[in-house]
Amino acid sequence: MTRTPSTGTVVLRGRVVTPDAVVDDGVVVLDGDRIVLAGSVGDVLRAGAAPDVLAAVAATAPAPGTTLLPGLVDLHNHGGHGASFPDATTPEEARVAVAEHLRHGTTTMLASLVTAGRATLLARAELLAGLAEAGEIAGIHAEGPFLSYERRGAQSPEHLAAGDTGFVRELARAARGHLRTMTVAPEVPGVAGPGGAAEALVAEGVVPSLGHTAGTTEQADALVAQVAGALRATAAGGGPAREMTATHLFNGMPPLHHRAPGPVAACLAAAARGDLVVELIGDGVHLAPATIRSVMTTLGADRVALVTDAMAAAGMPDGTYELGPMSVTVRAGVARLTDPEDPDGGSIAGGTAHLLDVVRTAVGAGVPLADAVRAASWVPARVLGRHDVGGLVPGRRADVLVTDADLRPVRVLRAGVPVA
Repeated sequence: MTRTPSTGTVVLRGRVVTPDAVVDDGVVVLDGDRIVLAGSVGDVLRAGAAPDVLAAVAATAPAPGTTLLPGLVDLHNHGGHGASFPDATTPEEARVAVAEHLRHGTTTMLASLVTAGRATLLARAELLAGLAEAGEIAGIHAEGPFLSYERRGAQSPEHLAAGDTGFVRELARAARGHLRTMTVAPEVPGVAGPGGAAEALVAEGVVPSLGHTAGTTEQADALVAQVAGALRATAAGGGPAREMTATHLFNGMPPLHHRAPGPVAACLAAAARGDLVVELIGDGVHLAPATIRSVMTTLGADRVALVTDAMAAAGMPDGTYELGPMSVTVRAGVARLTDPEDPDGGSIAGGTAHLLDVVRTAVGAGVPLADAVRAASWVPARVLGRHDVGGLVPGRRADVLVTDADLRPVRVLRAGVPVA
């Protein structure tokens, strides 16, 4: 990294991953909190950059294997470094989790809640809204409470509920406009159809995400048709362009079966026709590497958002942690519900990886680097309706993740400022 003496412009050189390609000898130039140039050395020369910038490019000799990625964007993250968004009672606690992922290159993230009592969810939404207003997080994701009992995973069974439009409005108000997504199951009474929770969510500017469902293909199809149509109508009327998602495809759903295809088949078909983006927890624990590769090869990177589903144990040693009302035990880096009667534990309860780890796992599974990075930056930024982050593109925020040849973090800049 070189800073020009006259203007303070920052010049980074190495292998550059743009939204569409990998440039083996590339340059990213930052001016304050914005990217002003990104591309090959030849591109920078042809762009007619200032003499001191050109001198800095010539003088910048990156370590072998240096790779420049955009700051990553995580749509589904419950915490890290021992701190949990569903359990935080102060902004300082929540900031511990944000900082853990920021140090590893996630410069934009949603803070995810889990199913809990209504008073708790309202209090957490109000607390996290302050971080969103300060620009520390991109908003809030509520995973529940309108979810399937049968496919609840690590969600608290006693707090699951039928769809409730009144609570949707309460939660949206508590979040002060920063509730971005809510995971819902289409078969749960009161979720789909006219007057249901999904309709109320869209009206509040919140995108319903299909997940934790035991529903049929037909039930999933109906919810996707309702929500995707409503989101298109909102955009056509001058509102923000947003996209529906499937919460961690495969996880929290019945397996795809040739005689009972269920919600997985509906989500894959919806993604293929452009009505949906599927989340994949590509950490090698929630999904086999071959599954990650197969889905991304079939759908293309533009219809996939890689996520972590991280919880408090991300960046921490094995041990016992909390995820909302549920106790979680982490062994060998795998988080499962604590079950005194089963030494191996219960359901998988979130992830312990950072998003860069997920990118590295996807690449190791055979996904091209440009595709893995696109699915962890450009696509989730687009899902959020954010066109100022998620790519090494002139005009976007100066979020840059510098890694070594093995995609391990070396340096992170957010809005042009180095992250400690």
